[in-house]
Amino acid sequence: MQFYKKRDFGTFITDSFNFFKLYGKNYFKNFLLLNGLLLILMLVVIVFGYKEFLGAIFGSNMAGQSYYFEQFLSDNMGMLIITGILLFVLSSVLMIVNFLFPVFYMKRVAEGQISIKADDILSDFKTNGKKIVAAYFGLTFLVLPIAFVIFGISYILIFIVIGLLIMLFVVPNLFNIILFFCFDYFNGNRGFFESLSYAIRSQFSYKNGRENSPYWKYWGSTIIMMVLFYIMSIFFSSIPMILFIMKLSTTAPDAQFEQNPFAGSFGILFFVMYGISSIISTLLMNVLYINSGLMYYDSRTDLHQKMELAEIDTIGINE
Repeated sequence: MQFYKKRDFGTFITDSFNFFKLYGKNYFKNFLLLNGLLLILMLVVIVFGYKEFLGAIFGSNMAGQSYYFEQFLSDNMGMLIITGILLFVLSSVLMIVNFLFPVFYMKRVAEGQISIKADDILSDFKTNGKKIVAAYFGLTFLVLPIAFVIFGISYILIFIVIGLLIMLFVVPNLFNIILFFCFDYFNGNRGFFESLSYAIRSQFSYKNGRENSPYWKYWGSTIIMMVLFYIMSIFFSSIPMILFIMKLSTTAPDAQFEQNPFAGSFGILFFVMYGISSIISTLLMNVLYINSGLMYYDSRTDLHQKMELAEIDTIGINE
């Protein structure tokens, strides 16, 4: 599969799925090897750390006893703080792995490597340790606050209708800018702000500046992928809530259930199903990451001819 080449709107979508036809088995195998333990730890922390917490919220609301929840908070504040810190650390590591795994994987495939192992990707994380730390803190404390402000203003404007239209442009653009930054920052020798600048500029024009803007094809393919992701993730995430509603409608009210509806085997089943749906959503997000990666390679018109010549030389050697 050729990465450094011009693509049109429809090709981004078809090539995103073609990528998984060609590399999907190896890709997800390595993804789960690196992410699997983190996802399991997240599930364990949620099940055992927040099962009682959510039970207290729902229980107090069902029984009309707000003081019960207040008492639960005062009695378990230490446990909730520790659990919150663990979730923050785990979610941060998961975010780093989720965003950078497709970057390192696609980089190796684009360079011609066929059989990729988890150790190869792990070595990329180790080699780029300093850049990963810089990217994490730069995105967390510089880019994300600005993104949240823009997102918040757009969300408020939904009440006057125009905000919904703005959101249709803000969300895909912010998503692509962050992914373009990750691909550019870890595919070359540019610094943080140089890659961030390129990520923003490349949404609106090609590097050579002589071709038509790629904005609409980037935006359009991202919107379609996001809609597909939303439909699939809603389907899987609705399963735990359906179980909870069925439990409410089929269980005779009693003191224990009202006090904590997530107690016992039902609570474990609910959170296990929630964990499975979260894992599936995490896997589905990779389609969006790969789609943005193909856009990044499309934007690097300065490397298209160079990579095509390199491929021709490779073919000659193989023959």
